[in-house]
Amino acid sequence: MVETLVSRASVGRSAKPRAGGSAAAAAIEPIGSVSSAEADRLGSGIGELDRVLGGGIVPGSIVLFGGDPGIGKSTLLLQLAARLAARGAPALYVTGEESAAQVRGRAERVAAVVDNLSILATTDLAEAVAAIEATAPALAVVDSVQTMAAEELGGPAGSVGQVREVAARLAEVAKAGRTCVALVGHVTKEGTVAGPRTLEHLVDAVIYLEGERLGATRLLRAAKNRFGSTEEVGVLEMRGDGLAEVADASRFFLESEQPPVAGSAVTIAVEGTRPLAVEIQALVAPAGYGSPRRAATGIDVNRILMLIAVLARHAGLNLTGHDVYVNVAGGLRIDEPAADLAIAAALASSLRERPVTEGTALAGEVALSGRLRASLRVDRRLAEARRLGFERLVTGPGHGSAPVADGLVVAREIREALGIVLTP
Repeated sequence: MVETLVSRASVGRSAKPRAGGSAAAAAIEPIGSVSSAEADRLGSGIGELDRVLGGGIVPGSIVLFGGDPGIGKSTLLLQLAARLAARGAPALYVTGEESAAQVRGRAERVAAVVDNLSILATTDLAEAVAAIEATAPALAVVDSVQTMAAEELGGPAGSVGQVREVAARLAEVAKAGRTCVALVGHVTKEGTVAGPRTLEHLVDAVIYLEGERLGATRLLRAAKNRFGSTEEVGVLEMRGDGLAEVADASRFFLESEQPPVAGSAVTIAVEGTRPLAVEIQALVAPAGYGSPRRAATGIDVNRILMLIAVLARHAGLNLTGHDVYVNVAGGLRIDEPAADLAIAAALASSLRERPVTEGTALAGEVALSGRLRASLRVDRRLAEARRLGFERLVTGPGHGSAPVADGLVVAREIREALGIVLTP
C-alpha cells in the first residue's frame, strides 16, 4: 500500500444547528469562512497541462479527459501520475482496459516506473472506490469510465446508467477528500465524449486531447473548466518516449524558415494568454468540372465562403470558377476573427501566384463591407511577431486614432491590405 502523503479533508462541518433549527441549517456558514480549494493547487509537472487546467491540479476535483482512440490519453495520464509520484505525491492508476502488465510495459517506455505509483487492474467500481479511499492518493486515474461497472446496477459497462453511476460515485469520492480523480472517456465519431450528457455536468473540467493520430502534434483544450479559462491551449509533441512539451509553440507551428511561397500567410493568433504564430496555407486551382470545391482544415468553412465573397466584391478577385483549399499548418484550429486577413491574403496570393512579402505577419478582422478592424491585443501580437523575426504586422485601424508602433502597419480596406502585403 502506498504511503499517504496527502491528508483527506473531513466531510462534516463544525457548525452546530440552533435549537429547533432544521438539519440543513448545519451546513450554512459565511462565505468568508469557507476555504478555497484553489489555494493549494498541485503542479502536475507538465507545464502545458497546468496551463490548460488553470495553474495545476485542484485537490478534490474530478477531470474528464477525452480524445480519439490512440491519440495518447492513457500515455498522458500515466506520465502525469508518474510526475506527481516522483515528486512525493502518491498516485493510483486504475486500468479497466489493459492488464497491469500492459500498463507496466508502457510505463517502461515513458519512464513512468517510479515509487509512490500504484496500479490496480479492475472493472469493478466498488473495488476501485475502495482502493482510492484506502490509499487516498493525490491523483487517481480511472482508465476508462466506460469500462467500470457497479455490480448493483443492471446493464453492461458503458451503458447510460452505468456511466452515470460510475461518474457520480467517483465524483463523490473526490469531493469527500483531497484526491483529484482523472477519468478517461471515449469519444463519439463527432468528437464529443461518449455517454450521457450528465457525465460532463458531473465533472469539474473536460479536457480534450486533439491531433492527427499519425501526426506528432497534440493539442490540449478545455471544453469546460470550473477552475480556469477554457480559452487556453496546450501544445505537446508525441515522441517515442511519450508526450513532450513544446518549448516554443510559435516556431513549432511555422512550417519552415524558408522564404514565403504563393498561397502562404502567417497570422499571430492569441489562444487564451498565449500568442501563437500560425501559418495559413491556401491552394486556389481552376475547377475541372461541376461545382467548385471548398474545403478547409482547422478553419470554419463558412468563414472561408464569406471571405471568398468579400474578395470577389471588394478586391476584384473572382474565385467562382476555382477550387479552394485552406489549411492551418501544424494541426491547430483557429476560431478568432483576427485570422481573416491572413486567410484572405493566402487566397489572393495563391490566385495571383504572388507570395506575401517576406517578414510580414497579418492579424485583422475582415468585414462584409471589405473594411478591416484591428485585432484585440495587438501589442502582444506585435511583440510575438518581432520575437520571431517579422519586420511588420499588418492589421486594421482600431477604435479612435490608429495605434502608433514601430513595425505596425494599418490598412483600412482589404484591397489596400493586399496591395501592401503581396509582392509586385
